[in-house]
This record gives sequence, structure tokens and C-alpha cells, in this order.
Amino acid sequence: MSGAVYLHALGLTCALGEGQAAVRAGLFADAPGGVAENTAIWPGRSLHLGAVTSPLPSVDHLPLRHRSRNNALLLSALAQIRAEVDAAIARHGAARVAVVLGTSTSGVGESELAFERQAREGGFPLSFDLGQQEIGSPALMLGELLALGGPCHVVSTACSSSAKAMASAARLLRAGMCDAVITGGADSLCRFTVAGFAALESVDPQRCNPMSVHRHGINIGEAAALFLMTREPGPVRLSGWGESSDAHHISAPEPSGAGALAAMRQALARAGLQPQDIDYLNLHGTATPQNDAMESRAVMQLLGESVACSSTKPLSGHTLGAAGALEAAFAWLCLVGNPQGKLPPHWWDGAADPQLPPLNLAHPGQSLGRPLRHVLSNSFAFGGSNAALVLSAEEAPHG
Repeated sequence: MSGAVYLHALGLTCALGEGQAAVRAGLFADAPGGVAENTAIWPGRSLHLGAVTSPLPSVDHLPLRHRSRNNALLLSALAQIRAEVDAAIARHGAARVAVVLGTSTSGVGESELAFERQAREGGFPLSFDLGQQEIGSPALMLGELLALGGPCHVVSTACSSSAKAMASAARLLRAGMCDAVITGGADSLCRFTVAGFAALESVDPQRCNPMSVHRHGINIGEAAALFLMTREPGPVRLSGWGESSDAHHISAPEPSGAGALAAMRQALARAGLQPQDIDYLNLHGTATPQNDAMESRAVMQLLGESVACSSTKPLSGHTLGAAGALEAAFAWLCLVGNPQGKLPPHWWDGAADPQLPPLNLAHPGQSLGRPLRHVLSNSFAFGGSNAALVLSAEEAPHG
């Protein structure tokens, strides 16, 4: 059985828009979009957030326990690839198709509204079911909707969730436990996460400023990104993945970046690549003081100053449990339909932090002048949960 796994259809919805065309346009635009001022999530406080503004599909046809904004985001992404998913189910059989997703919020937003109503009026609304907050709801919802018989589960490891879900999906395929996997992740904006990061003094009310001496924290966002992953050749291979654990601190990363470095090295080794083979790195790049410091050290040690890199979080916001899949989707867009090798710009104020190694940060309009071959994407989470993915164009030589 071939060990290679491929990422076929891609559906995504985020602050940059809905679908490949809209997101591609925003990703490579000459001015930053996506993240915008928002006063709805936290009344009385203005924050820049990566909110999805396009209309989302109705969830009224779903069982009450699955009616959430999180699942509406997933339905938006699924609709974009439904034809390919249905074809895979018909080809392999429902029992051989799995769902592996990442999330960190699930239906927390619905629970917030319900408990506010309970405190105000003494009872929960009829539209509330505690199952909406079940962390496994996204995978269960897709599995039930599509009448699948394969494994359906969620990985929830904070900001590395959906990158780790994609690695888990690849392992299912390589073990022969299924023939196709719907994989990716979703997270929705809610006050719980915004207030939590604000309590840690990690939220920037303006557009975030990764790698800058003036960086103050993150912009939280929401998104869904779904891939159809199989062993059948497709446009992009998930050629490598690496995972590590810092075991250092409940929220702060290990300062030297040793865990991040280990994950990136594992991903390259599994892909059979050398550091110089990477054309572009999508940084985790949260714009928090400690994350940017440790990640820049790890990147400099592995890739040096030559590899172009950027954080796309000033465009999408930090989509938490969806970030790994969303940024893998950005990598997919870099590899497919991008003949000039355009690079996602690193939007910041240009004021480099003298305490950080000088990375090769992509500037607006930058391109390689040729198609990209291999892209590395980083995702690092609370508790030191680290994940790195390597995506490779199908025409690239196999490692």
C-alpha cells in the first residue's frame, strides 16, 4: 500500500471570503483585508477580529445538538467540495470514508447565549442543547449528514488541533483503515476565547503585527477548511508532518523553540526533504511576544535567512483550532494555480525587533517567478503542542 497521501478538493471560508477564488484574491492582494474592526463580539469594546461576514448555510435541518455556528462554517466549506466528496463515497463506499477534524470551540458560542438567557430569564431557550458544545460535534455532524460508516473523530489541542487532525487522517489512510478522509477544522468566534486571551493580555485591539518590536498580541478569527484526502494521486501531497510536545508551561512556549524545531525537522524528514527544498514557510506568527521570539529562533536555526516566510494571521486572524487547516489551505493555494509563485505578504509595520533573528519576511507583490514546489506550515499551541506540515506540488519529485 502506497504511503503517499494527497489533498484533492479544498473548501474554505474565513475572514478573507468564501471559496478558493475569494480567499486567493485576498491572500495575494496588495493591501491587507480580512481582519476588521468589530464591536459585536464584545459589546462596549472595539477589537480587530477575523470574522466571517458572508452568509452561512442554515443549520435548521440538523438535529438540535448539531446546530451551531461552528457547524454552519463547516457546511459552507463542505458545499464547495460536495461533488468530490459524494463521488468518493460512491467509489469507496460509506464504510471506507472517515472524518477527522480539529476544533477548540465547537458550540461554545451557543452555550454563552443560552446561559445569558438563563441568568436573565431563569430558563434556557428551546433552541439550546448541551450537545452543541460537545467537542466532537463537528465530526459527528458531518458523519451523520453524509451517512458515513468510517471513523469520525475530533482532535482538540488548541491551536495545533487541525494540523494534528490532518496528520491523524494521513495515518488512518496509511494504516488502511479507510480509503478517503474528510479532514480539516473549524472554529467560530465567541466571547469566551476573546475574553480568555484578553485576560492573558495577549489581544491586540488593532490589526496584529507579527515579528514587530511593537507587537502586542493576536486578533482572534473564525474559519472552516476542509480537504478530501486519499491515497489516489491529486494536485498536492501532504508529504510530511511532525509533532512534538514542549512539556514546559501551561500557556507559554519553550523559549528556545526546541519543540517547534523538532516538529519542523520531523516534517522535513518524513517528506524526504532538506531545508533548502522549502520554497515558502507559513509562520504560526501570532504576534505575541513569546511565540514570535521562540518561532523565529527555531526557523532561523533550521532554514536560515534564505527561505521566504510570512504570517497570514493579520489577514485571517488567529482561527485557533482551525488555524492549522486554514493555513494548510493557504499553502494549497500557493501550490495550485499559482504559476508565478506569488507569496502571501507578511503584513506588519516593518519595525523589526532587534531581539529576534532577521527572517526573510515576504513583502507585498513578492513572487518566486516559478511555481512553488514545497511549502512548510507551522502550528503551535498552549501546553507546547507543536505541529508542522509539508505540502508538495504533485509534479514535484517525490522524496
